[in-house]
Amino acid sequence: MSFPVFLAELPVQAAPGMRCELTGPEGRHAAVVRRIEVGETIVIADGAGAAVQGQVVESSKQGLTIRIEEVLEPASPGPRIVAVQALAKGDRSDLAVELMTEVGVAAILPWQAQRSIVRWSGERGDKARAKWQATAREATKQSRRWWVPEVEPVVKLAGLVKRVRQADRSFLLHEEATTWLPSLGASGEQLGGDAEVVVIIGPEGGITEEERAALVAAGAEPVLLNDGVLRTSTAGGVAVAHLRRP
Repeated sequence: MSFPVFLAELPVQAAPGMRCELTGPEGRHAAVVRRIEVGETIVIADGAGAAVQGQVVESSKQGLTIRIEEVLEPASPGPRIVAVQALAKGDRSDLAVELMTEVGVAAILPWQAQRSIVRWSGERGDKARAKWQATAREATKQSRRWWVPEVEPVVKLAGLVKRVRQADRSFLLHEEATTWLPSLGASGEQLGGDAEVVVIIGPEGGITEEERAALVAAGAEPVLLNDGVLRTSTAGGVAVAHLRRP
């Protein structure tokens, strides 16, 4: 059985028997909205892989206090998967971030693709990035994970090409590819725990030939996920789930 996860700063050198407070908006949400009560067990994680489990010993409208029962050992995260998500209109980008976080993506790199209708710049871009980060944070708790993926600054093609060159392996989801991702033996175990793997998801209108050529020249491998065409909002989640499998 897994217990509800909340995100907060942990005590230095946390140990069984110590107390850990959950305050601020997160604490109020746990106490007032989730109605976590004294005697229940919860997990408090720092969003970077550390977590403690304990029983609630105090509860108020301002938050909760737990007595730490166990300092949890972080599970092996497997390869570091960076999802490059092309900007999409409406709530499709938010759904993409949510799904990829739930299945264990390590970082999300917003991509201003040539056919992206949405444009991130200035204050608007800062707000959009903050919204993606908030979505990732909530999805981390919902999926009971301890790592909150970082939403990195938006890049254009040149920045993406540089990132592909730096990665240990990169996959470009493309409907005209002839190689199936499942056929490449690209599971978490086969890729290796220290590898950085980039998976690129284009916009609804697809990537341009210029983008495809530049990314392939940098080392990206065009791959298929399915015998159908997936939306930009769902393709990333499917790809990350495949790459995270044992």
